Amino acid sequence: MTSPPPDSPTPASRWLRAAWALWRALAAHAAGLAGGLHRTWRRSLQVRVVTITLVASSLLVGGFAYLIADKITGILLENAETDVLARLRNGSEYASKQFNLYSQPQEAQLQDTIDGTVNYLAGGDPAQTSGVVVAITADNFTGTIQPRTSPDVQVRPLIGSDLRATVAAGSIAHQIRTGTLGGERTKYLVYGSPVPTRFGQVELYYLVPLARQDATAADARATVVATGVALVLLLGLLAALVTRLVVTPVRVAARTAQRLSAGLLDQRMVVNGEDDLALLAASFNQMATNLQRQILRLEEMSRLQRRFTSDVSHELRTPLTTVRMAADLIFAERDEFDPAVARSAELLQAELDRFEELLTDLLEISRFDAGFAVLDSEPTDLVPVVHRVAERLSGLAERAGVAIELDLPDTPVIAEVDPRRVERVLRNLVGNAVEHGEAKPVRITLGMDQSAVAITVRDHGVGLKPGEEKLVFNRFWRADPSRARQTGGTGLGLSISLEDARLHGGWLEAWGAPGQGAQFRLTLPARSGDRLTTSPLRLVPADAALPFGGPRDGGLLAIGPGSGAGTLAIGPAGGADRAEVTS
Repeated sequence: MTSPPPDSPTPASRWLRAAWALWRALAAHAAGLAGGLHRTWRRSLQVRVVTITLVASSLLVGGFAYLIADKITGILLENAETDVLARLRNGSEYASKQFNLYSQPQEAQLQDTIDGTVNYLAGGDPAQTSGVVVAITADNFTGTIQPRTSPDVQVRPLIGSDLRATVAAGSIAHQIRTGTLGGERTKYLVYGSPVPTRFGQVELYYLVPLARQDATAADARATVVATGVALVLLLGLLAALVTRLVVTPVRVAARTAQRLSAGLLDQRMVVNGEDDLALLAASFNQMATNLQRQILRLEEMSRLQRRFTSDVSHELRTPLTTVRMAADLIFAERDEFDPAVARSAELLQAELDRFEELLTDLLEISRFDAGFAVLDSEPTDLVPVVHRVAERLSGLAERAGVAIELDLPDTPVIAEVDPRRVERVLRNLVGNAVEHGEAKPVRITLGMDQSAVAITVRDHGVGLKPGEEKLVFNRFWRADPSRARQTGGTGLGLSISLEDARLHGGWLEAWGAPGQGAQFRLTLPARSGDRLTTSPLRLVPADAALPFGGPRDGGLLAIGPGSGAGTLAIGPAGGADRAEVTS
């Protein structure tokens, strides 16, 4: 016989694998069931109320049922003890009178008298079927007086030694024992009493079956339990109905609110009756009506504002073109004018350039406001884009005495972006950094990971005061209104940059501290349409010193618009990343 190869599975190993697979399947099913129950518990107010009502009522009704059943059992046992005790006393007196006729236990007629007494006390018939057993014993006269029972059964196993000792000592005692007396196993109430005679003491015992009392107690317990279960179910049903009356209008209000938030402003709740829920529905409808009126009014105002901005921007194109032609002609002939007129021509040319930029930015803002901005995404290497922006702003940087430093990867950084919009964002960020750089270097850093790319622009100028990082993206906002612009900016650059970042599904965030400069970070998804969760680069520079903790210590609050209305960035100054909450 050949043995199986080493890799051949044995029956035991196959059984273990099958058992393990079954266990994993059962565990997965149980986990799924538990998860579903947990979700139902969290999401359904009605389920929670009904469950809590059922549990509380079950505990309460169960406690009362136990007390009632215990009380009924106690009353039945007490009645049985009272009845047996009365019969025992009467039987003891009767037996004492019968036995006092004899002065010696050896008398011939004594045994017959004992037999007759036992039969009489048992009911007069030795074959009676009432279940009560009467026994007379004489432990002190063993061998002289024979114990007798009626019916004739063996009662010794049911009379405990403690009970016999107590009765032999001259006291009445009782106990409850379970045993078999010629039939099925039954619980008995055993009472014993001493019977004094002229020749000594004998013991009289009554053994009364408690089957009827147990059956009555069982019926009472069943009745109490059935009543309790019915009461608990009724309470659960009542709780479900009452909760439904309250939850249903709340659910209707929630669905109506969801439709309102989706833009269906004509949705309303049905008002039935005049109770509190009807008042809630009426108040909700009034709120929805007011919101609809305000939203429509604001939409109309916004539409008029956008139309005005667009119309003005377009209408100014024609006179601006004429003024530009005349200004170009005057600027070209400025050398033939006296110095004052030549200077005026130069100022006119510069302001016209700024005016054209302002019109272009206003048109772009109006397109964003109208929702007509379109993203032309394509796979783009961002390294040449950063180089191109740095080269185009090199002249401005030389005039401002600012050096532009680049920290770029050696390999291409490919992302699905609109290169024109990304370049415009970088021009705005780098231009602002150069203008506010205070003749100190401006550093541009590019980084990426599997899901996002990020570009940071760091300057070491005057920085931002606390709270100004919330305002830098507002239209026409300036940190220092008295500060003269070197680049002739329009005040809309960062606002347009923010809209460009949002159009990509990205973030544009700002950090700044007085005397430490500022840093702006642009984070874009590597694949168009993906959702951002983290950024490859830190918002807080590594060399930032916090006023309340020193470098690399403490926390920082930097707020800048992100994919929603704003992005809250909180993290340690020296940490690798930060927690972000995007609204």
